[in-house]
Amino acid sequence: MTPSTPEPVQEFFSIGEVCSLTDLKPHVLRYWESQFRFLNPAKNRSGNRVYQRKEIELIMLVKHLLYAEKYTIDGARQKIDEHRRGGDLKPAARAALDVEALQTLESELHEILGLLDGTRQPAVE
Repeated sequence: MTPSTPEPVQEFFSIGEVCSLTDLKPHVLRYWESQFRFLNPAKNRSGNRVYQRKEIELIMLVKHLLYAEKYTIDGARQKIDEHRRGGDLKPAARAALDVEALQTLESELHEILGLLDGTRQPAVE
């Protein structure tokens, strides 16, 4: 690839990739699939789940509603139905993704500051 050629955009993600992206465990994703009818990933020829970007955005919205906003499963389901009826489901999902990204960035910045001021030791991988 030449430097001006953009990288291809990944369209489908395995459950492992989704777990890494969302910081959730596979059993949590499988449970949410049973609780939220819109989380219904396709399966490939091998029978493995394959998630699309829009599903990852919805997973992040569910995560935000459950973990940050402290909704119950039923409450989160109702809130998502409200967004769907109001026509703002996609913007709400994107906003949840933005909040998660900002929180991750803030956490990483605090870790860097701790390393710089000597209050934290580097993580050993």
